[in-house]
Amino acid sequence: MIQRNAKKNEKVKLSKESVLTSKKENGEYEQKIRPSKIDEVIGREVEKKTINMMVNSAKKRGEPVDHMLFYGPPGLGKTTFATAISNEIGSALHITSGPAIERQGDLAAIVTNLGENDVLFIDEIHRLSRTVEEILYPAMEDRVLDIVVGKGPSAKTIRLSLKPFTLIGATTNIGKLSSPMRDRFGLVQRLDYFNDEDLLKILQRAVLVWEMSFNQDALEEIAKRSRGTARVALRLLRRVRDYYESVSTKEKSVSSKIALEALDLLGVDSFGFEDIDRMILDIIWRNYSGGPVGVSTLAAAISEEEGTLMGVYEPFLMKSGFLKRTVRGRVLTEKALNYLMKTSNKK
Repeated sequence: MIQRNAKKNEKVKLSKESVLTSKKENGEYEQKIRPSKIDEVIGREVEKKTINMMVNSAKKRGEPVDHMLFYGPPGLGKTTFATAISNEIGSALHITSGPAIERQGDLAAIVTNLGENDVLFIDEIHRLSRTVEEILYPAMEDRVLDIVVGKGPSAKTIRLSLKPFTLIGATTNIGKLSSPMRDRFGLVQRLDYFNDEDLLKILQRAVLVWEMSFNQDALEEIAKRSRGTARVALRLLRRVRDYYESVSTKEKSVSSKIALEALDLLGVDSFGFEDIDRMILDIIWRNYSGGPVGVSTLAAAISEEEGTLMGVYEPFLMKSGFLKRTVRGRVLTEKALNYLMKTSNKK
């Protein structure tokens, strides 16, 4: 564990050489940072206790763990929990996504190849078609799969028995998941944004695993600007490393000065806002006098789909206290107006 020194610029000791490496970012390299067990997951204390309770109880009974559904904004650890759970029970993890399962036969091919107590992880599960979703119901409850062969009067139903398995679903839009599907999960768990302290711990773990050398205050700056999202924090960490390697410097580790220069180049400000966030706020302010403005109008103004606007950008703007949803449309808060006036004066 990295020990924090009282001095602001005390370096985080990472290796004897204390230099950045230039390892290729392939799949195996990226997987190193993902926790392999539930207790290794940073933060999420309540969620970890609940999941550990379910896993330990199922192992004592010799039964598969009950099906779970994780929902929330992207990049908050849904896949990480699926990986950790499969490792805890010592079973294989099979990963797919809702859009990839187009027909009943696609689902049948996946579930019939599952081993006993295996974990099936379906990302963006709300995008399963209705026909696929309906044959998934008996698979989850009764461990059978009913496949219709043929059409019309000659159609026949074939029932296939399945081995016990655990389905873990993940979605960024739980509202689009049908009620019958939600009700079949033994745990429906929301994953919220990380706080800066947990993001700092995630970054500290990353620089150790990836053998990077960063000053503590540089990691703090990255954590503060990561939108409460682990995936964003790790992405910014890699881009700051790239900037450090591309500039001529005698510093043997990444300082806060270098980190700030890199983040400014990326257009990430102290609130974690990027160009698209500022564009949304600026359009509401300048074109619609601070709102209200309808989501369809706003989406058209920024050339984005409504689903992307509502699912990706709005949640963080609302959590930061810059945007409000009202019956009439989106409205800027006083905090947002003060921010826009300050940034406007700097230009």
